[in-house]
Amino acid sequence: MRWNHLAENPTAAADSALFSASAVTTRTFDTPEFRGITFHEIRARSILNRVPGASQMPFEWTVNPYRGCTHACVYCFARKTHGYLDLDTGLGFDTQIVVKINAPELLRRQLAAHGWQGAHVAMGTNVDCYQRAEGRYRLMPGIIEALRDRANPFSILTKGTLILRDLPLLRQAAEVTDVGISVSVGFTDCELWRTVEPGTPSPERRLDVVRAFADSGIGCGVLMAPVIPFLGDRPDQLRATVRAIASAGASSVTPLVLHLRPGAREWFMAWLARTHPHLVGRYERLYGDGAYAPRWYQRRITRQVHELAAEFGVGPAADRGGRRDARPQPQPTPAPAPESERGTQLTLL
Repeated sequence: MRWNHLAENPTAAADSALFSASAVTTRTFDTPEFRGITFHEIRARSILNRVPGASQMPFEWTVNPYRGCTHACVYCFARKTHGYLDLDTGLGFDTQIVVKINAPELLRRQLAAHGWQGAHVAMGTNVDCYQRAEGRYRLMPGIIEALRDRANPFSILTKGTLILRDLPLLRQAAEVTDVGISVSVGFTDCELWRTVEPGTPSPERRLDVVRAFADSGIGCGVLMAPVIPFLGDRPDQLRATVRAIASAGASSVTPLVLHLRPGAREWFMAWLARTHPHLVGRYERLYGDGAYAPRWYQRRITRQVHELAAEFGVGPAADRGGRRDARPQPQPTPAPAPESERGTQLTLL
């Protein structure tokens, strides 16, 4: 496995097919929530990742304490990144989780480095930092503390309700720097949720997270992603989703249409062929050989969601008493990824 670039001491793995015993610890836990999942614990040598220059994302740096994700979303674009480690991008992505156990201490050290200029750090842009593994490894409190103590701006995007555990820390951080919180809710259709996002909390529970942040005085936006063609894009589905987002008190809603990059495309299309075979041809025509739906389709969805947001009154949160609100970062539709993206930090869902 090509894991050398993740190692704190890369030379330790030079003579091993995987890593030396001191470099990787592989664990399984015989508990219902982790049954069938293998964790590869590593000590990473770097935790701050630079976003590719061609990206349209409004940040340059990310932190990803995990690779692989138990959310098991059938459309997840990050599946391809498991291939860089010679791990399976299908079921292996859902069940072989790499854990950077030294992430908090490493981040604290890198933030204190002379060359670090305090740039915005985004989390949850590759795999979810509040997936189930976080309940056991508890990496995020130390990461948030490191950012808080340096007054370093950051944002978090998640589908996980576990973020509520860290609400007190996030409130502390929001007092000294800019903090953005966003929750991903692409639809409220429970049948669709169970089939395409089987390892995630339900959309209703995620909207409870939005509500809890709003009630605590911290603004929380919703990334309405992905909007799934022919399964989650009917006008009544979009209306129900935006209405629920507004009811939860979201500070903003940003739609993002499903995109199918290599790695994700193969897994998603195989799932589609099993569950909705009548849609395979429609997807092949809509996406062609590319990863993105046509611009006319993206513009249509964006227009519909924005009109619904205006109707239901979803908009930016007002400042409260002059103190800093935690504002979500805007999430534009990403540009097509270049063929040379292998081994780089990718963007969004």
